[in-house]
Amino acid sequence: MCGGWVQSGLRWGQLFSGFSGEVQSPLSLRQMSIPKGLAYLTVMAPRNLLCMRSNFLFGSRCWMIQFSAEMLFKSVSFRLFGVKYGSADAEPLKNEELLHNLLTMGVDVDMAKRRQPGVFNRVGTNEQDLKMFLLSKGAKEEVIASIISRYPRAITRTHESLSKRWDLWRRIMTSDLEIVNILERSPESFFRSNNNLNLENNIKFLYSVGLTRKCLCRLLTNAPRTFSNSLDLNKQMVELLQEICLSLGHNDPTDFVRKIILKNPFILSQSTKRVKANIEFLQSTFNLNNEELLILIRGPGAEILDLSNDYARRNYTNIKEKLFSLGCTEEEVQKFVLSYPDVIFLGERKFNDKIDCLIEEKISISQIIENPRILDSSINTLKNRIKELVNAGYNLSTSSITLLSWSQKRYKAKLKKLNIG
Repeated sequence: MCGGWVQSGLRWGQLFSGFSGEVQSPLSLRQMSIPKGLAYLTVMAPRNLLCMRSNFLFGSRCWMIQFSAEMLFKSVSFRLFGVKYGSADAEPLKNEELLHNLLTMGVDVDMAKRRQPGVFNRVGTNEQDLKMFLLSKGAKEEVIASIISRYPRAITRTHESLSKRWDLWRRIMTSDLEIVNILERSPESFFRSNNNLNLENNIKFLYSVGLTRKCLCRLLTNAPRTFSNSLDLNKQMVELLQEICLSLGHNDPTDFVRKIILKNPFILSQSTKRVKANIEFLQSTFNLNNEELLILIRGPGAEILDLSNDYARRNYTNIKEKLFSLGCTEEEVQKFVLSYPDVIFLGERKFNDKIDCLIEEKISISQIIENPRILDSSINTLKNRIKELVNAGYNLSTSSITLLSWSQKRYKAKLKKLNIG
């Protein structure tokens, strides 16, 4: 056997220049050199080695076959071995320059690499241009670093593309600072797409169907992906909502669409099939007439429309079973859910645990049904507040339990009064 390493993809006749029969000891090491000015490679290796590995220098995966002699391998081309000279030498330097720039800017490079590693293989990036652009719009350096850390693809956008997109967003937002705040919260919303024509067409379309600047501002703030949707996708959803409005006997589809989007800004990013299924679920489950359904989906039930239909049905079934086990009637269950449709968002375990927690603290099921918003609070919050109120002499069995769902500030003020009393 032989001791040098040979890449299996090379044609042997092109590579062999000659070899000697010198035998090496099993533990002897040989060296490998790549003279820059010569047309051959000198390859040396330990004996008794046969494996497959990735070579960090050559950047290729190859079978390493051993030879017992020093070999002179003619190189067909330096490119074949992944070693590039001339202008190609600038690539690793470019990567080092990118890393240096990002570190200097305070970017969390490890986070950026985990999120979008492909960005670090690009030859051209615009991190310095991006920094100067955002600084000119009022963003702070730490905000810029955070944006790049969480969405590194931002550094691939050109200054021209950024300026055009920014101008389009300013048709909706009233100031640069508002846009900066959105970018800080959700950098993907601005940098995910560089299709400015699609953005412009979506803005024109949404204005054309009666959405006000206030509506679009809410969309851009809370559901910015709406503007990255294809124009056809947004058209399909708006047309469906208009059809639902007319089918329910309402003669103002523009007002209907606007109210639903204000209540549920995420609906334009959902499928029309899901919305149809949820409309049918609400109407059939609660035996609603057209007017009742119209009031529900324009108001508190709007957010249910983009929920997974299976998830909504499963949660409602669990709510019924749990409340039935506590002596509630079908009518009471429906009243409970319709008075606060958000309860359908609670998963089975979370809903059951909260009900059990309240029942254990001597709060009746009738009190819970009359005050469903208390289920918004976490179990820990419920337990802590119940303990504090009991210690303050507050009788939850005979008094209102609405303060269990109050804001922290309002609740603390009430508790302070109780303790003083």
